[in-house]
Amino acid sequence: MSDIKTYRDLIVWQKAMQLVVDVYRACDNLPANERFGLDSQIKRAAVSIPSNIAEGYGRHSTADYIRFLHVASGSLNELQTQLEIALRVGYLDTGSHMRFDAASREVERLLSALIRSLER
Repeated sequence: MSDIKTYRDLIVWQKAMQLVVDVYRACDNLPANERFGLDSQIKRAAVSIPSNIAEGYGRHSTADYIRFLHVASGSLNELQTQLEIALRVGYLDTGSHMRFDAASREVERLLSALIRSLER
């Protein structure tokens, strides 16, 4: 991590930010009656992922950093569940869901690897 100067240099943060952008764009297609329901929940969970990565990075202890990365991981699981719900109720098509699933699993792998490296 010697070439990492800020959380913005972390690939996991960059991928999580792209996931947020993609999720926000997809939420534009949700029905208007979901604006304060599933739409809001999906966006909140998505935003929480890179936000917690960044906040944890700014902490002055490895234990705090790891704790925030675990929170980001929990938010990622929440997002995956909400996207599955959107698929099952017909708000999200299968192709979009597959793309989100692949992107979220990549973030999941990167988060897990970062947590493992910090726990050593």
